[in-house]
Amino acid sequence: MAHKNPTSIPISDPEAQEITPTPTPSTAAPAKGYSAKVVVNKVKNNLVFHSKWGELNGAMGDLGTYIPIVLALTLARDLNLGTTLIFTGVYNIITGAIYGVPMPVQPMKSIAAQALSDTTFGVPEIMAAGILTGGVLFVLGVTGLMQLVYMLIPLCVVRGIQLAQGLSFALTAVKYVRKVQDLPKSKSLGERHWLGLDGLVLAIVCLCFIVIVNGAGEKNRGCCEGVQSGGDDMQNEVARNKRRSRVRRVIFSLPSAFMVFVLGVVLAFVRRHEVVHEIKFGPSSIEVVKFSKHAWKKGFVKGAIPQLPLSILNSVVAVCKLSSDLFPGKDFSATSLSVTVGLMNLVGSWFGAMPSCHGAGGLAGQYKFGGRSGGCVALLGVAKLALGLVLGSSLAHILRQFPVGILGVLLLFAGIELAMCCRDMNTKEDSFVMLICTAVSLVGSSAALGFLCGMIIYVLLRLRNWSRDKPLSAIWMHKNPEQV
Repeated sequence: MAHKNPTSIPISDPEAQEITPTPTPSTAAPAKGYSAKVVVNKVKNNLVFHSKWGELNGAMGDLGTYIPIVLALTLARDLNLGTTLIFTGVYNIITGAIYGVPMPVQPMKSIAAQALSDTTFGVPEIMAAGILTGGVLFVLGVTGLMQLVYMLIPLCVVRGIQLAQGLSFALTAVKYVRKVQDLPKSKSLGERHWLGLDGLVLAIVCLCFIVIVNGAGEKNRGCCEGVQSGGDDMQNEVARNKRRSRVRRVIFSLPSAFMVFVLGVVLAFVRRHEVVHEIKFGPSSIEVVKFSKHAWKKGFVKGAIPQLPLSILNSVVAVCKLSSDLFPGKDFSATSLSVTVGLMNLVGSWFGAMPSCHGAGGLAGQYKFGGRSGGCVALLGVAKLALGLVLGSSLAHILRQFPVGILGVLLLFAGIELAMCCRDMNTKEDSFVMLICTAVSLVGSSAALGFLCGMIIYVLLRLRNWSRDKPLSAIWMHKNPEQV
């Protein structure tokens, strides 16, 4: 495999009590076949919470991406928010049960960007693009072609895509914090005021709070390590250190992202009291979208074609690599991820649910804040499903008042966490390819263009090192001595 890396990267550990994930071989004897009992036991194991507060906190890690895109499309293109919440909630529950990790469900960003920039790209075109993208991914998955693609793409190119996506998230997050946003138009309206219920001070305080609680991902240690007892003074010092250690453990175990999100919900009601009267209980009506030939054509040309490279690279290839880094005991194939993304859109898009996919940024964000099992995203899915059934599209009135600066803070940590995955590029050659790929992706705003340039540079470097005594396949699958 071109980018198989035996060294896993424990990205972060937000709770002092929690242990960084390590391979966890199953103690049960391998079962023959797929009996109902085996499937039920596997689902139960996948949904078990590693830490109640950690999983709850991790569920908030993807909202910095999810809320702005879905809210913008709801307000600008009449996307059915209630239907989207119901379907994405079901997706979250199913993917959590299947994979046993916080596998995210995110809106397809290229399709969303096209819809927000083109007033003629409405709901039929959005859904047509989702169905066509999902169909292609499903075919690539069931035929095994996606696994072949995954095996041939070098690790340094994958890291370049991840770094570009992470930095893109971080830059967008800083824009959310610094500038007043018009989400439906995806425009900045000017500098954000320092004070107020969505001011700079609020965002900075939330950011500092999360840094204090979560740190940069290093292991939190007690204060008493290495202190030996001896004498009254030393014993008093030990007692003081134990008290400090208890305080630190309490602080480090706080569900920081969840607390910040709840604060944002409270402020949304405070900012506009009339929101309470605008809420209508009950689910939105779910209707089959009516498509025209023009909608299919435009959805394919302007929606599916730009989205496919991003989905293949970021939703399948990058997620496969990141999941193997974060969860060494789990082994997800590109085939399974491609099939699940395809099925999500082949089902939900017919009924007006926003086209969705997995995403490396969402996985990194949920891991950053403590998500370790499928129970994390299943919990988020239950919340989405409940909101979709109880409030429907009227939830948009609340989300419209949600402080954008707080969304920016959550998105910032997700982006930084994803970008930090790239620190394992130890050779100058790998770093060179990764940075070329990142630079082109960011400047050209196209993961596909960055991928193409990265692959060209990688091939040129491989040919440069090629000699007659080495087959070309060995050069392509080249590993550093420390990786062998």
